[in-house]
Amino acid sequence: MKAMNVYSVRYGFSQSFKLPPQDAFDWCTDYKPYDLAIMRETGRRRIRRLTHDAILLTETIVTSKKPVTKTKLVRLNRPDLSWTNTHISGSHRHSEFIYKIEPQGKKRSKLKFTGLLICYSKNVLTREKLRKIARDERRADSKAWHHLAVAMEKDTNSRR
Repeated sequence: MKAMNVYSVRYGFSQSFKLPPQDAFDWCTDYKPYDLAIMRETGRRRIRRLTHDAILLTETIVTSKKPVTKTKLVRLNRPDLSWTNTHISGSHRHSEFIYKIEPQGKKRSKLKFTGLLICYSKNVLTREKLRKIARDERRADSKAWHHLAVAMEKDTNSRR
C-alpha cells in the first residue's frame, strides 16, 4: 500500500456586507439546512448544536462524481465576531477555516476568510499544483460567500 502525502494549502479572501458587524455575524452563524442551496450547492445539511458556542454540521454534497459527506465542528467566538470551521471527517479532514467579521463603519462590515486546507494525495503534488488548488478553492469559496452576501442583504431588507 502506498503512503499518503499530506499538504497544507493556505488561501484567503474578503467579502463585504451591507450590514453592521454584529448583524452580519449573527446572520452568518445562524446555520440553516437550506444554506447549501443559497451557496448553489446540491445536498443536505444536518445541524447539531452541541453547546452555545459549538455546532456540528454534517453535510452531504452531490457532485458530478458521487455524493461527498463531511462533518465539521464550528466554534463560535462571539465577543470577537469570529468563528472556526474544522473538518473532522471527509476528504479534507483536519482542514480549518477561520472567519472574522470586521467593521467597515457603523452600517457595513467585511468578512475576512482564511482557509487552511489539508490535502491528502497518493501522488506527489508540485508547487504549481498546490497553487492551482489554492486558486480553485479561493474562487469556489468566494463565489459561495458572494451568494450568501446577496441572500443576507435580501433577508435583512425584507425584515425592515
